[in-house]
Amino acid sequence: MTVIKEGTAEVRTGDADDPLGAYRAERISDTGGLTQFGAIVEALPPGSSSSISHWHTNEDEMVFVLKGTLTLTENAETTVLTQGDSACWPAGEAVAHSLHNHADQRARYMVIGTRAPQDTVTYPDRDRVLHHDRTTNTRRYTTLDGRPTTKP
Repeated sequence: MTVIKEGTAEVRTGDADDPLGAYRAERISDTGGLTQFGAIVEALPPGSSSSISHWHTNEDEMVFVLKGTLTLTENAETTVLTQGDSACWPAGEAVAHSLHNHADQRARYMVIGTRAPQDTVTYPDRDRVLHHDRTTNTRRYTTLDGRPTTKP
């Protein structure tokens, strides 16, 4: 058993220069050596977003709001999520999603997702598809119609 005390997990951060804004991600599952699913506690300051709107072909994904208020965008619809709310996206359902902090306080939430050996992540608003192969640790991008591209 691996115990991970608060503040000891591997952390990744981004600053305000990132196109999505600043963020902090505590990589709980990676710190614990887990390989079959990911569990990350993320914090978004006001004005930041979680990701580019996307959906996964082979991986389930969910979020659980720990603190604060977030606006969930799913395709063209928005929903406000607050502490205790969650949202789930089964693999293969073409529901592009992202979270945005439009509030004036920092928000914290947990992201949990499966880790398939191969996954396709579609970014419909960016005309991009990521083909991710964990068995070879490779990533390649195409446009939505399948043409190769080097730009993410």
